[in-house]
Amino acid sequence: MLGHEPHAVVLGGHVGRHDGGVEAATGRLETIQAPPGKREGVALGAEHLGKCEANTGGATGDERGGHRPILAQIERRPPGVAAFVWIREGRIRLSARAYTDFVTEFPTLTSLAKAGGCAAKYPAARLEKLLAGLVPVDAVDLLVGLDPADDAAVYRLDDERAIVFTVDFFPPVVDDPRAFGAIAATNALNDVFAMGGVPLLALSITAFPEELPTEMLGEILAGADEVVRSAGAILAGGHTIRDDEPKYGLAVVGTVHPDGIWPKSGAKPGDALFLTKALGTGLVLQAQREGRPPAGALDAAVAAMRTLNRDAAEALRPLHPNAVTDVTGFGLLGHAYEMASRSGVRIELEAAALPALPGAFELATDGTRTGGDSRNRDYAGPHVESSASAAAEALAFDPQTAGGLLVSLPADRAPVLVARFAGLGLDLYRIGRVVEGSGVELR
Repeated sequence: MLGHEPHAVVLGGHVGRHDGGVEAATGRLETIQAPPGKREGVALGAEHLGKCEANTGGATGDERGGHRPILAQIERRPPGVAAFVWIREGRIRLSARAYTDFVTEFPTLTSLAKAGGCAAKYPAARLEKLLAGLVPVDAVDLLVGLDPADDAAVYRLDDERAIVFTVDFFPPVVDDPRAFGAIAATNALNDVFAMGGVPLLALSITAFPEELPTEMLGEILAGADEVVRSAGAILAGGHTIRDDEPKYGLAVVGTVHPDGIWPKSGAKPGDALFLTKALGTGLVLQAQREGRPPAGALDAAVAAMRTLNRDAAEALRPLHPNAVTDVTGFGLLGHAYEMASRSGVRIELEAAALPALPGAFELATDGTRTGGDSRNRDYAGPHVESSASAAAEALAFDPQTAGGLLVSLPADRAPVLVARFAGLGLDLYRIGRVVEGSGVELR
């Protein structure tokens, strides 16, 4: 055990004696105690250092081990200098200044995440109990708040204008930083579209390790800015903190007419149910983490997660849907249950009609599951009756990131909706209906 005294660390290589410190070695992790009073990283002499790896901990691992190792190629190294690394209070810390000077390979974004995307959501069952203990604010102009909770809050400014306000952020789902920023921004903006609104302004919410290069963070922000602009909004600033696990998202303000809000609580018996995106992002991302994604599956999932629900919302707007929500971390069944329970109706879903991303149904069939799957079953499972296959259930419980819109509208408007989406080249899937009763049926 390394204890809590400051140490400098060399990851691999041979370390000579350092003035003012005592040499120690433990396998491939070699440490030298720092001289008393030193506050900066110590440049350690090394006769040779090529590929480096730590067999305990990661860039921000701990002395107990069990974290992914760093694989780093050292270049542009001054003669005899390996790296600047510290252990403080039992945690391995690399000096961002020195580490990013010498290292050209860094841990991947997803390797630093415990869970990615909307699969990182707090369990819905616990969240429901937590929110039940909060007293709703009695404000006449708060049109949508906690009673019942929805995809975003809505506050009326006057008879013609209301603001939509939402926040959403999560750990990485992909290793490409620009794609991660774009997906996170899409996911946050989609909450505004799900309420029938139009986004105006966004602020970044960022947590990022000091040990990773700032250029990587710049790519995340650039990806987000590109999506925010395409949504017709402005990325106007934000807040960034240090964190061992990267996280990114947005707080978004939009506008909506007070009479044009799409609540998830308005579904009515006789409505037809539609979905605007295929399911399975969680399954594909899990297979990617396990190193066995079906060919082309990840590209298709990333493309879906980067697609804003803006065009679908615009196509839907003239048809005045009764209820809308976006399908994200609680899965189709979790969000369908929320719509059913808050509307006082029963939702019937046709398993054969559920759309799947390339490779997703095959992954569901072979037993691939995410951690979010079990949490979603804990939440919605008691309210779901299913006669469908295990694979269809897995697809319907799968946590989605930046998923599509779940739409409930009068069945007599369905042909117009189908024709409108087809004419615009937009995906649309009729997956069920709304009837009297309670709960959700998957058949």
